[in-house]
Amino acid sequence: MAERCFQQAIAIQASCAAVEACFRDLSLMHRWLNPLLRCHPVGEWSLNCGSRTQFQIQIPLLYPCLDCIVCDRSEGRIVWQFEGFFQGTDTWQWWPEADHTRLDNCFRFQIAKPWIAWGFDRVAAGVTQRDMQAQLKRLKAIAESLPDDLT
Repeated sequence: MAERCFQQAIAIQASCAAVEACFRDLSLMHRWLNPLLRCHPVGEWSLNCGSRTQFQIQIPLLYPCLDCIVCDRSEGRIVWQFEGFFQGTDTWQWWPEADHTRLDNCFRFQIAKPWIAWGFDRVAAGVTQRDMQAQLKRLKAIAESLPDDLT
């Protein structure tokens, strides 16, 4: 079972606080997530270590879920660890760079079942990478539209 890594990055003309707000505020997060992906906090929404979330993919009849936990959290960094049809981590990091904020997303995962891996490779791998790029662009647009005085 080989580990896979999809990594994307983008420059955002907004502060690190604006980028973080796109994660901290669940309503903003729902605006940039893939519309076929539903995020349901288990309990209250939080980015603190140990906070749990369930991500459900809206595939009719299947509705596969990933159970996630924030396993690492520091300034400018959130790491969700997940289990379900995939096992792995989704790491988001952002930092100031010259006149913008750089945002990096690294999705590392393994697929335990060979038949799921086969289907993923043939159908979903390219879609997943394109979706990661689209999410970054949506997050960028949202962060750049937020007020400069976020705290």
